[in-house]
Amino acid sequence: MKTKLFSVVAFLILLGSCNKPKLIEIDSERLLETVKILSDDSYEGRAFSKPGSKKAQNLILERFNEAGLQPVFNNNLLQEFSHTFKGKNRQDVFPIEKPNQNYSNVPDTTAYGANIVGMLKGESAKSIVITAHYDHLGVRDDKIYNGADDNASGTAALFTIAEYFKTRPTKHNLIFAAVDAEEIGSLGAEYFLKNYSDKSNINLNINLDMIAHSDYDPELFGCGLFHYPDLRRPLEKINSDKVILLFGHDDPENTEQSDWTFSSDHRVFHRQKIPFMYFGVPDHKDYHRHTDTFGSINQDFYVEAVKIIIQAVENLDEHLAD
Repeated sequence: MKTKLFSVVAFLILLGSCNKPKLIEIDSERLLETVKILSDDSYEGRAFSKPGSKKAQNLILERFNEAGLQPVFNNNLLQEFSHTFKGKNRQDVFPIEKPNQNYSNVPDTTAYGANIVGMLKGESAKSIVITAHYDHLGVRDDKIYNGADDNASGTAALFTIAEYFKTRPTKHNLIFAAVDAEEIGSLGAEYFLKNYSDKSNINLNINLDMIAHSDYDPELFGCGLFHYPDLRRPLEKINSDKVILLFGHDDPENTEQSDWTFSSDHRVFHRQKIPFMYFGVPDHKDYHRHTDTFGSINQDFYVEAVKIIIQAVENLDEHLAD
C-alpha cells in the first residue's frame, strides 16, 4: 500500500513540475531601457533612410557586437541596400505638394537603408532566422511616431534573446536580423532573403513585431500553425502563469479573426515556402499613432512575452533538429 501511495505522489509531483513555467533569467531592466531608448523622440520615429534610422542602426550594431554575433554577409554585420521609388509609391513614401493625378511630376527617388544581421553558430548547418523590423513611421504633421510597440519591442527582444543563447548552444545556427523598411513593404526582409545564399538550410523564420502592448487580457499570439501544423507540439509545451499564449490569425477562412499571414516580414519567408512563426498582439488604440510611446506599453507583459519567445526558440530548435 505504501509503495502504491508513493507512486501516486511521485506521479503528481512530476505532473505538477511539468506544468510549472520554466525559469528564464533575462536582464529585464536593460530590455525595457532599450525599448525606451529606441522609442525616444531623438530617434524621430526611425523612418526609412532618415537620420533617426541611422541612429537606430548604430545602437543595433553596438548591441549585436556585445552579444558576440558573427557576420553573415561579407564579414560585416551591416547589410546596406538601396531602393528606387517611382510614381505613386514614391508619392506615398516621399510625398511632394500637388502631384499630378498620374504622378508624372513626381520624380524617382533612390533612398538607402540597412539591415543588421548577425549569427550565433549552432551544431549543424541548418538555421533559424529571427527577424524584427526596427523602422517606423517617422514624423508626420509635426508629430513623432515613436513606435515603442511597433517595433522597438521586437528589436530590443533580439538583443535579449541573443544574450540568452550566447552561453546556451543550439542545434541550429541562430541568425538575428534587425530589418529595415517593413513599414513600406518589407524591403529589408526581401533584400536579406534575396541575398542569403543558403535558403535551403533555413528551417524556420521567427518574426517579432509588436509584442509589448496588450490592452485587455495578457494575450500573445503565435501565428503560423494553420500553414505549418507540425510546429504546434513544441509550442504547446510552453507554460506561463502571466501571459496567455494563443494560436491563430492565420486561417483565411476564419471570419472571426483577421489573417496575419502577410501582415509583417514573415510574409517574405512564407512566399519562399520557408516555415514561419510570427509572435505579436492584435492592433490596439496606439497602433500607428503618435501615442505608441514607451509609456503606453505593458512592461510586465512585455518581459514575459520575451521569455515565452525564448522558450519557443528552445523548443523549436530541438523539435526541428529531430
